[in-house]
Amino acid sequence: MTIPLPAGLTAETKTLSGWGRTNPVSAQVIQPSSVEQLQELIRGAPPRSLIARGLGRSYGDAAQLKDGTVIELPAFNRIELDPASSTVTAGAGVSLDQILRVIVPAGFFLPVTPGTRNVTVGGAIAADVHGKNHHVDGSFGNHVQRLLLVDGTGTLRELTPSGRGSFDEAEFFWATVGGMGLTGVIVEATFSLIPITSSLISVDTTRYRDLESLMAAMVEADTKYRYSVAWVDSLDPKGRGVLTCGDHAPAEALPKSQQSNPLYYDPKALASAPPFLPGGLLNKFTVRAFNEAWYRKAPKHGVGELQAIAPFFHPLDGVQDWNRIYGPAGFLQYQFAVPNEAAHLVPRTLEALRQVGAPSFLTVLKRFGPSNPAPLSFPIPGWTLAADVPAAVPGLLEVLDQLDEEVAAAGGRLYLAKDSRQAREMFLRSYKQYSEWARPSRLLDPLAVFYSSIRNRAGLH
Repeated sequence: MTIPLPAGLTAETKTLSGWGRTNPVSAQVIQPSSVEQLQELIRGAPPRSLIARGLGRSYGDAAQLKDGTVIELPAFNRIELDPASSTVTAGAGVSLDQILRVIVPAGFFLPVTPGTRNVTVGGAIAADVHGKNHHVDGSFGNHVQRLLLVDGTGTLRELTPSGRGSFDEAEFFWATVGGMGLTGVIVEATFSLIPITSSLISVDTTRYRDLESLMAAMVEADTKYRYSVAWVDSLDPKGRGVLTCGDHAPAEALPKSQQSNPLYYDPKALASAPPFLPGGLLNKFTVRAFNEAWYRKAPKHGVGELQAIAPFFHPLDGVQDWNRIYGPAGFLQYQFAVPNEAAHLVPRTLEALRQVGAPSFLTVLKRFGPSNPAPLSFPIPGWTLAADVPAAVPGLLEVLDQLDEEVAAAGGRLYLAKDSRQAREMFLRSYKQYSEWARPSRLLDPLAVFYSSIRNRAGLH
């Protein structure tokens, strides 16, 4: 759908997909240079014509719209650190990577970081991203103190979690957090930071021979560590795995050789995946070999190892374009959250993927703490499992459909930022607070100007 463009704004037609490289669409991409230009664009846009996009790291189809107009915001690149209040104000187009390069040398860290630093501030809020510290600090939206949003009428709104006395404004804030860009375009945000005295993480690592003992150790770790995450060998019937836990290391705990510059931070991508892999590199043989090596390289019980921020929080960022290893058919990430009482769905899912022959070398298990007020925010107290599997595996979709049923029946849900396939019925059954999102969403965007592939597929109307 071609829409009128403000003076000085041009469009480029591109093929877009999520990080999983599935469900590609053709869309025109524009990059407004100011709030005023963005407002003019929105005011002239018809229904179902716009969606904002960050750096394309949403695995599914949340930031794309077939034959629509996709808004990118590289010009919204302000970064202003306020050390006195331990906050940063940043434009929505700024990446977490850019922010880290400013705040870490100044003695601060992000309140929440996902598994990649290559996401924008706008994307982090729209997906309400979570990290290894959800059981302690919640998700990204918990730490946002204010945001600026251009809604579906072209109105610039300043929103806060409390609404400053206005119930509607608080609803608008929480509908935008986790709202997948469907309430408007976030243009700026202020959020709190974690003070640190070094850029290193003190890490404890333990291997477990089976999933039961691994999960028991994870529950125990909830009260001991700020950060925890487990890697699970998806091909091992016993579910062996490696639990990695950590906290920010104080400067005085560093070796003398590093105490002169305790806040040093300079991450680099070390390699790049080949641009074209006809069938991908992943099959049960290569994944089995990788999993064996990954399990064996972890210490049986390592204590106090000092790791840099990049390898601890963002290990895959060390390989550029790593999503290419799945080949041209791409991959799906199946990530669900279930309550503690539905912990049995973790081994159940791993077994189902083994039976269908879906190899996953990226199988991650984490703990979630309390939810925040955002109706479409993904985390709920309990467990979250994420498994990356090649999209071309025969019978995979049928198995995932069955798992969807079990997840929904147990009170769980799928992560919208990772999803590329769930049906409307699954969404409505699992996101039971949807109606609490729909009301403020309609007030912010009465003509449904903001639309996306996932909104169409999952029926967020």
